[in-house]
Amino acid sequence: MLIALEGIAGAGKSTVRDRLLSETRSSGIPAVDVGQFSWLDPSATRTLVALRSGRRQPGGLACARRDLALHLDFNLQPARLIGQVIADRWLISTACLLALVNRRSVGYYVKQLAADAAVHPDITVLLTTPAHVCLARLWKRESPRRFTEEPGHATRLGLLFEEAAEAWTRVTGKTVLRHVCRTSADLDRIASQCLTLLGGVSAGG
Repeated sequence: MLIALEGIAGAGKSTVRDRLLSETRSSGIPAVDVGQFSWLDPSATRTLVALRSGRRQPGGLACARRDLALHLDFNLQPARLIGQVIADRWLISTACLLALVNRRSVGYYVKQLAADAAVHPDITVLLTTPAHVCLARLWKRESPRRFTEEPGHATRLGLLFEEAAEAWTRVTGKTVLRHVCRTSADLDRIASQCLTLLGGVSAGG
C-alpha cells in the first residue's frame, strides 16, 4: 500500500509520517518513506527547483512526469517490495505547485499526473489544517521561508488542494480522506487510522 500525505507546508504531514514510521516499526509492519520527487534527472531537477522557487516553467509538467516515471522505477517499486510506503507529498502536491506557479487549472495537472495508474496512491490523506495555523508553525522554524510558505500563496494553495482532491476523485474514483491536524489528539487520530489501514494490509498479506 502507498499512503500519500498531502497538504500545505506546516499542515502536519512530516509529523504524521514520522509517527507512522515509528509505530509501524514498533508494530513489526515493514514500511518505508519516499519523497515527492526522485531528483534523478538533472534537467528535470533544475526545472522542479525553479518551480518551487515560484518561477514559471513552460516545460514544468513534462519534467514532473519524467521525474515521476523515474521515481516509480527506481524508488517506488523497490520500496513496495520492502513493505508499505508512506509518501510525504505526492501527485496532488505536484499538481498544486504547477497550478499555483503557472496559473492553470489544477484539475488539468491532476489528470495529466494521474495518467499512469502505477503511481496512484492507494490512500490519499489531505491535511486541511487552516493556513494561519500552518504559518504560525512555520514562523517558529529557523529555516528561510519558501515561495509556497508566503501567506498569500499558502492560502491560495489551501484552496488548490481542495480543488485537486475533488479532481483526484473524479479522475481516479478514489476517495481522499480529509483531516485537520491542529492538536496532539488530531495527530493521534490520523496516525491511528493510517496505522489501521497499513496493519490490515500487512495482516492480509
